[in-house]
This record gives sequence, C-alpha cells and structure tokens, in this order.
Amino acid sequence: MSSSTMSPQQILDSSDIVFNCSQVQKAADLVANQICQDFESVEPIVLAVMGGAVYFAGQLLAKLTFPLHFDYVQASRYGMQTSGAELIWKVEPPLNVQGRVVLILDDILDQGITLAAIKQKCLDMGAKQVKIAVLFEKVLPNKKPVQADYVGLQVPDRYVFGCGMDVYGWWRNLPEVRALR
Repeated sequence: MSSSTMSPQQILDSSDIVFNCSQVQKAADLVANQICQDFESVEPIVLAVMGGAVYFAGQLLAKLTFPLHFDYVQASRYGMQTSGAELIWKVEPPLNVQGRVVLILDDILDQGITLAAIKQKCLDMGAKQVKIAVLFEKVLPNKKPVQADYVGLQVPDRYVFGCGMDVYGWWRNLPEVRALR
C-alpha cells in the first residue's frame, strides 16, 4: 500500500516523532522573542503563507508586542503531493506592502522556491524590507534561493508533517512534528 492510499491513522502509525509539542512551543517562543526585539519600533505588515503558516501564526501573533497589520498570501508548489511542482498563486501580497517592512511567516523553509518567490513579489511591489520567519527549516545539502531571518528548529531531510505541515492533506493540526518512515 502506498502512502497516498493509507488512512490518516496508518500514516501516523508509520511515522516517527521528530520534535514533541514542548520542543515546538519553546522554539516558537524563542522566535517570538527575537522578532519582538527586532520589530519593537517598526509596525510591519505580517503576511502568513496559507495554509501551512496558520499553526505558526496562531502560536506567534499573540506573543508579538508591537503594532502590526496582518494579512496573508497563498502560493503553493505542492497541492496534495509530497514533491513540488510549478508555483501557483492563489492570493498575491496586498498592495499596502509598498514602502513597508514585511514579515513573512511560514511553516517550513524547505527548498526555498516558494518563499523566495513571495519575498521577491513583495519587493517588486515596493516593500521597503522583507524578513522571513519559519517555525522549521529543512537541512538540505544544496544552497537555497532564500534564507530565513528567524528559524525555530531545524528538521532532517525527511518528509515531515504536523504543526501546519500536511501529509496528503492530513495532520496539519498535530502539535508535534513527525516524519514519514
């Protein structure tokens, strides 16, 4: 039976815990503290990358102690697959990024293609500066086209899910990070 035909419970049962809930929460707190130090007098636009960043944004926003505007973008290369394809924009950055500092939130910096495109789109629309915060960064041997300014935890080069990251559309809601075997 392939992973795509397994039930959600079978997928969960055939995975390993990479980071538990406590480790994830501690990492989100650390990222929030770093962002608060850097943004205390900035008033940025915070853009969550849907749908993966929902978990991270929910963890982070309540910890940010400065005024901000919040919005979202939606661009994907994955859909219901486990490998990336062509970038598809569903929601582009809002026009009010012009002249502003933008903080992009995402669940994971994997190959970096989607985040690089979102960052470049904001800059092309006139953003003064764009910073990136991710809850996770995948450790890969190749150089990525973009770097995150804030990273919670580094994950191994495996297919990971939970904390906003899905596997075949399932398990974004897990409070821990797991990896397929």
